[in-house]
Amino acid sequence: MSGLMSSPILWLTATLIVFEGADRLSRRSGRHPLCHPVLLATPVLIGVLLLTRTPYSTYYSATQMLVFLLGPAVVGLAVPIWAQRAVIRRLAVPIALALAAGAVTAVVSAVGILALFGAPREILASIAPRATTTPVAMEMASQLGGVPALAAVIVLFAGVFGAMVATPLLNALKIDDFRARGFATGVSAHGIGAARAFQVDATAGAFASLGMALNAVATATLLSFLALLS
Repeated sequence: MSGLMSSPILWLTATLIVFEGADRLSRRSGRHPLCHPVLLATPVLIGVLLLTRTPYSTYYSATQMLVFLLGPAVVGLAVPIWAQRAVIRRLAVPIALALAAGAVTAVVSAVGILALFGAPREILASIAPRATTTPVAMEMASQLGGVPALAAVIVLFAGVFGAMVATPLLNALKIDDFRARGFATGVSAHGIGAARAFQVDATAGAFASLGMALNAVATATLLSFLALLS
């Protein structure tokens, strides 16, 4: 039984089945913000791990194939960005200004609020890169004296929350340009936000991918500069 519980086939299959079920529920709901597949699938998988008393380390080792596939998936996002290269060149200045505003706001707002409540330095360092992708956030948190595992959880939460609220919030603000909508979603909600943007519109997905990539670089640069000053 212990061998079965650590089998990659078992946990890969379980993860894919649970996520597919969550995605079907999301589609039937009309992609309602509260029915995001990651939001639905995560507690189910946690429950399965608890019921089977399977350590997370075992699950993580068994699903390394999915982690590996994240690399090609992220690289694949370059294709829609390349298709929009002419538009991106034309909008280089607005994109740069929006990127600077988004990166600074993401760091200052998160760190500032927690600092007001007296959070310790390691927590501040863990939340500072919250709007970047998980690998970047974990590395930056480690360099700043934070907790990489906590940074990963914060990034996941930020991505899911951003993907949930992006569409209704942008609709409420009456922002109709899919380039602006996508870029804002990618900057604030990284890969999960980009995946949501692609569900709404291909142009929004392309600019969300661009925002995700540029914000990872911008935030890492900003935090490295701040670390040198501290």
